[in-house]
Formats: sequence, C-alpha cells, structure tokens
Amino acid sequence: MKNKVLFLLTLVFMISLSIHAQRGVRIAYIDTEYILENVPEYQEATAQLNQKADKWKNEIGAKLGAIEQKRKNLSNEKALLTKELIDEREEDIAFEEKEILDYQQKRFGPNGDLFIQKKQLMQPIQDQIFAAVQDLAKSRKYDFIFDKSSDAVMLFSARQFDLSDQILRSITRTSKRKQANSKAERRAAKEEELVPEINYELEERQKALEEKKAQRESAVEKRRQEILAAREAKKKEAEAKRQKIIEDRQKAKQAKIDARNKTTETDAEDAKASDPSTKTEAKPVEGETKTKAQLIEENRQKKLKERAERKKALEERKKKILEDRQKTKDSI
Repeated sequence: MKNKVLFLLTLVFMISLSIHAQRGVRIAYIDTEYILENVPEYQEATAQLNQKADKWKNEIGAKLGAIEQKRKNLSNEKALLTKELIDEREEDIAFEEKEILDYQQKRFGPNGDLFIQKKQLMQPIQDQIFAAVQDLAKSRKYDFIFDKSSDAVMLFSARQFDLSDQILRSITRTSKRKQANSKAERRAAKEEELVPEINYELEERQKALEEKKAQRESAVEKRRQEILAAREAKKKEAEAKRQKIIEDRQKAKQAKIDARNKTTETDAEDAKASDPSTKTEAKPVEGETKTKAQLIEENRQKKLKERAERKKALEERKKKILEDRQKTKDSI
C-alpha cells in the first residue's frame, strides 16, 4: 500500500514539474498529530474518552478476576463435589467468561465503542484541518501539501515548509468565530488576519546571531571579571606590603627608643655611683669643730646631690613622655 502511495505521489510530482516548470512547484506539509495535540477541544474530548476506556478496562478486569476466583474455588472443592455438579459449575464459569469476552470485544474491538467514538471525535477536527489546508493552498498557491503523520513517509522536511502552526491558527480562529456571542466579537474574529508565513531560515540566522552575541558578551564579562580580580589582588598585595613596612618602621623606632632609655638609665646609674654624696661620710668626732674646708665640701656635695636628683627626675619625665607618645601611636 505504501509503495503504491509513493508511486502515485512521485507520478503526480513529475507531472506537476512538467506543467509548472516555468514558475516552479510550491510544496509544503503539515503534521496532523502536532495540530491535534494543540487543539484544546480535542484534548478535552480525548481525556474524557480515556476515562471511559479506563472505566471499561477496570470493569472487565474485575469480572475476569471474579471468574478466576471461581475456578480456584471449584478446583479446591472438586474432591467434595459430584461429577454432575462439577460439570454444571464449569459450564456456568465458561458461559460467564464468554459474556465478558463478548463485552470486551464490544468495547475495544475493531468496530467497538472506543473505535467508533474516536472516529466521531476525530472527524470534525479532520474536517477543520482539511478546510484550512484547502483555503491556505488556494490563497498561497501551493501545488502540494503533504501530511507528515500519514503513510507517505517523509525522509526529509525543511521546517520553512511546515504549515502546521498556520493551520492550527486557522482552526483556532474559526473556533473563536463560532464561540463569539456579540456582533463585535464576531466582527473582530472575522476581520482577524492570519499571521504571515514564518521565515524559519531568517529565524535560525537571527538565533545564531543572538547566540554569538551572547557568547561575545559572556567572554567580555569574563575578561572584565578577570581584570577586576587581578586588580584587587594587586591592591591587596600592595596594602600588605605597606602594612609590613609600617610595622617594620614601628619596630625599629621602638628599638631605638628602648636603646635610648637603656642608655639613659645606665648614665643615671653611673652618675649615682660617682656621686660622693651617696658614699658614707665620715662623721666628725664628737666634740671636734668642723673646719671651713669641711663646710665647703659638704655644701658642694649637697649641690651635686640636688643636681643628680633633678637630672634623674628630668630623665624619668622624658621617659614618661616618650612612653605616652608611643601608646598614642599604637592606639592609632
């Protein structure tokens, strides 16, 4: 059958080529399955029909299960029954099973309820598809419009020749006209124009350009992020170096201050050691009168002692000022 269809299509195609050689042959195709999947009325009716079929299947399955249980019961009770009773019950079970199989054939057979209702469901949609194809073929002067879902196998089909979406829009438009209640709605549906034919090649080119643009923008953004990351890393490295230099300077300065304070303390200790006033003075013998030279020496020692005390106090004050300055810098 398929070979005959292909032969006839090839013959018609060759004849048309010879007739329309000057203007070229316009060929398109539709996908009926795709159209039916996108018609809401068909989908709703199919769902209702599937619910009926499931209900019939469950009903038949329950009855067959009951018959199987009767067979098991009979098998278990055969030892207690006479041959006449066994034959009678087997006959009843066979009769019930035949009734269920007849019911199954009635529902799901080649001419059963499911097949008839599917045909009734498909017929209006097929008529709408056929009418839309005829209108589109006449208005756009197509020579051939094939059905991708039929027995005529299509080994290759370029998408720019696919009219399925346009047929679907035509069916939807017709449905809106029928469902329109007011005159304004009917007028609007009547004046509604079909969407122009889609140029899939142009769409593919635009899509490719958009993808290239997105890739280019992504590469630019990635490069910008890398530059920002490198700049941030250099900034952190410079900040770490600067902080290390400050710390090194602070340590060197503190070392100088400590060395200076140590030198000051050493000088103070040396001065104290060389101060005659710190040494034990020989007490005058009781009853002896101090000479002038002794008085002068005592006065000189007293002044040296006072000078050493002032110097020590000055050094301590200087040290305290330096420590306060250091604490202030550390807190900053």
